[in-house]
Order: sequence, then C-alpha cells, then structure tokens
Amino acid sequence: MLDHSSEPPRAALIGRLDRRGHLIWSLPKGHVEEGETKEAAAIREVHEETGIEGSVLAPLGVIDFWFMAEDRRVHKTVHHFLLSAHGGELSDADREVVEVAWVPLDEVAGRLAYADERKLMEKVPELLAELTDL
Repeated sequence: MLDHSSEPPRAALIGRLDRRGHLIWSLPKGHVEEGETKEAAAIREVHEETGIEGSVLAPLGVIDFWFMAEDRRVHKTVHHFLLSAHGGELSDADREVVEVAWVPLDEVAGRLAYADERKLMEKVPELLAELTDL
C-alpha cells in the first residue's frame, strides 16, 4: 500500500511475530477467496491487515515460497500489487498483525524481513515514474 500524496512517499507495512517472538516486517498479503480476482483480494487483504482503503495502480510481481504450518509444508504463491491509499485509518486490528506502520519508501527495504519482498520494492520508483508520465 502506497501513500504517494505524502512527502516523501511511504508504504504501509505490517509487523508479525515469528516463532521465536521476534517482530518481523513484511508487505500485506493473503489469500484469494472463491470468486474473487487477485486484485480484489489484494485490496481486501490490505484493508483487513492495515485498515487502509486503496486501489490497484499496477502489478508489482509474484513471490513463490514454502513454509511450515502445523508440522506440514505449505506452498504459497503471492501476487503483489502496487496500491494507492485513498482512505481508512492505519490499524493493527487484524489478529495476525501486531503492528502497522507508514514507512518512507527509501527506508522500506531496510525494514522488510524477506529478500524477495525487498526485490519487489526495487520496482516501485520506476513504476511510479511510469504512472506519473501517463
């Protein structure tokens, strides 16, 4: 989620506790519900996890990964989108989220826990420049 009306532009990140109880920062993400598009799922999940309402500006990329849940390996594919914030209020009301924050774009990579998400964020300045030129 991007707030590019502010100076400098900033992104909404979510903080969760890992298995050891350490706070880790990541991009909002979730699952696609039946009958829902990937874009609609992104808008819904961002709102659920951050309290912010937004709209899709552009696709950002896809991340494929495995994780352990209840002693079994789970495969997940996440389609990320660049969203523009236009309402709502930053909130950590989601039960899986312990903290949310607006982070200046130039500080996001240093805050994100996962390399694949940091790589996606490298695309944002160019995407924003392209969207501004339209």
